[in-house]
Amino acid sequence: MKVKVPFKKRKDPEKNNGNTNNGNNTITKHSAKWQVVIAIILVLVITMCVILASVLAYVISFTNGECAIDLESYKNNQNQTTIIYAYDDNNNIYEYCRLNNSENRIWVDLSEMGPYMYKTVIAMEDKRFESHAGVDWFRTASASVRSLLSRIIPSMKVQGGSTITQQLIKNLTGEDDVTLVRKFNEITYALNLEKNYQKTEIAEAYLNTIYLGENCYGVQTAAEKYFGKNVGDLNLAECASLLAITNSPTLYDPLINPENNKERQEYCLGELLDQEKITQEEYDEAMAYDLVFTNDPDYVPSEEMKNKQKPEVQKYDFYTEYVIDSVISDLQTECGYSKNKAEEMVFYGGLRIYSAVDPDIQSVVTRVYENRETFAKEEDTEDNPAAQSAMVIMDYAGRVVGMAGEAGEKSGNRCLNRATDTTRSPGSSIKPLSIYSPSIEYNVINWSTMIPDAQIYYQGEKMPFNYGGGSGSGKNVTVQNALARSLNTVPVRILKDYLNFDRSYAFLQDRFHITSLNEKEDKNYSPLAMGGMYSGVSVLEMTAAYAAFGNGGLYYEPYCYYKVTDSKGEQVILENNSTSERAISAETANIMCEMLQTVITDPQGTTRPYGISGYPTMAKSGTTTDDHDRWFIGGTPYYVSAVWYGYDTQKEIKGVYLNPSGNIFKRVMDEIHEGLPSKDFPKSDKVVERKYCMETGLLATDSCPSTKTGWYNKDTLPATCTAHSGDTSASETTTQAAD
Repeated sequence: MKVKVPFKKRKDPEKNNGNTNNGNNTITKHSAKWQVVIAIILVLVITMCVILASVLAYVISFTNGECAIDLESYKNNQNQTTIIYAYDDNNNIYEYCRLNNSENRIWVDLSEMGPYMYKTVIAMEDKRFESHAGVDWFRTASASVRSLLSRIIPSMKVQGGSTITQQLIKNLTGEDDVTLVRKFNEITYALNLEKNYQKTEIAEAYLNTIYLGENCYGVQTAAEKYFGKNVGDLNLAECASLLAITNSPTLYDPLINPENNKERQEYCLGELLDQEKITQEEYDEAMAYDLVFTNDPDYVPSEEMKNKQKPEVQKYDFYTEYVIDSVISDLQTECGYSKNKAEEMVFYGGLRIYSAVDPDIQSVVTRVYENRETFAKEEDTEDNPAAQSAMVIMDYAGRVVGMAGEAGEKSGNRCLNRATDTTRSPGSSIKPLSIYSPSIEYNVINWSTMIPDAQIYYQGEKMPFNYGGGSGSGKNVTVQNALARSLNTVPVRILKDYLNFDRSYAFLQDRFHITSLNEKEDKNYSPLAMGGMYSGVSVLEMTAAYAAFGNGGLYYEPYCYYKVTDSKGEQVILENNSTSERAISAETANIMCEMLQTVITDPQGTTRPYGISGYPTMAKSGTTTDDHDRWFIGGTPYYVSAVWYGYDTQKEIKGVYLNPSGNIFKRVMDEIHEGLPSKDFPKSDKVVERKYCMETGLLATDSCPSTKTGWYNKDTLPATCTAHSGDTSASETTTQAAD
């Protein structure tokens, strides 16, 4: 009898070995994972410690370093007058104008502010001002917590944590963005300021730069505005009323909201009493005092205020405003100043600005625009404003010599400058920049290339229409004829068959520096071939772009000043070294210049009435859909100019004779060219004049029945016409021109 022995599975030695340490392996794996986690945490902790140590070291170094903000400089520059100079015909410098500002500010020493102003500002703005080192850490922490809780509890009021020192930093730099970087910088600057100045000096600067409504900066001008007194003559009640404004200049303006101001003033007096800065007797007297403001019927100005002459506000011309804006911008981009600091320097820093204005040209432009010479006679009311216009005149090296940004009496200082600040669709005036010059530059067309005056199919429809609604003759026309007549069909076909959207767009953006382009919207037929652009273009940029056609193909960035110095003329702060870059070849520029002259000289040219007598004139007009905008850009060998005419709120232009922009151009340019000697545009020795066959557009032979002359690059001449029998040698009418 067999005995059945229970089967025992034989153990695999390999598995045996593995199973023996299974628990240990698991522990090892877990340990490895934790070691990685701990290592990462340690790296992060060490990194954070290094960063914090670096930040702390920077703060300590910056705080204890040299003074980062010079209060004495701000004080000295508060009322220094900036002067803009110009050059006369003999290159002698003379004063063109002095700058003033609509801001009302006068610096007053703390000792002249009376006994209560210092106490009041501390009680209202920063009660621990005399004990902290520039930053009230308790107040900062409290403000941060309340700011976080306010997101959960909407009813919780958020309070500011800035000290007087920090608020002064904001006033001086103009930087008040709600960012951690800005707050960090503000704190470090405040700590630095407190290391270098006494508390009284900081308070004095704050009281002289604080905004107190009604365009008043500083307590002196505010005291004059609201009470008709010098700040040193204000009593306790008036000081509290004045500084009550700071919390919300409009809400607590005593001339507009006296009840709100009174409520805030009484709160201020209560704080002064609670902080034991005034006695109960002083408090009671101030509470009972009847405030009399300058708009009160009972107000009687003192003899001093009666005799105090208010500075006459000079109205600047548009060229001066262009200079102001350019210098402010350049101080920011080239010197790193904030906008607030740059404006302070321009209006109060006693700068000496040597402008590039031509005073004689500017006076002509100003007169024509202020008197609306050549403009249509129309009503000009708030409900029905008259047409507006803008003009820029420039030489061929970037110097802007004249400018107008508004028609009629100038509406005020720092108002809208339509020459630099607005953009409008350029219509056909864009074609030389976007279609004709790039196509000639890339040698895909020339003066006499034959293009069908016919529509194309685009997205299932025929387009475009020529001005007036025609669909085109269907016949071949030369490039020159299409430009002179301002046809739309031909540039659309050139864009489609010879160029392309990318090359055309890049030419506008990179060669001619048109900065208002929209890549998504403007890479299309209407914007590039007909000027129906998404955002439009500015008058200034169109002037600078067209200058390349008259100076041999160079682009110069427009400029309006030569240099800016300090008040003594010792330190050059900004200097304009005009440099050029090549936009197009000299040959393309010369051919385009000659072609643009035919827009005036050709019997079918669209700008025939606007040539400047005695001078070759290149020109191109532009009209937008529905006749909302009219442009004229033209130039002589002396100057190039762009003019825009239309309504601020777009509507059809009516009641005008021919092209109103052309009328303005001719009136101004005729006058500024009086007495100038004759002059020609520059010519490359590679540009030659040749006869071409009017049937084929190729170089003509003696057998061609009808010919005209055109200008060509001699290195890329068209082929010779073979359509007619006889001599096939090209006929040269004019040899290459001299430079």
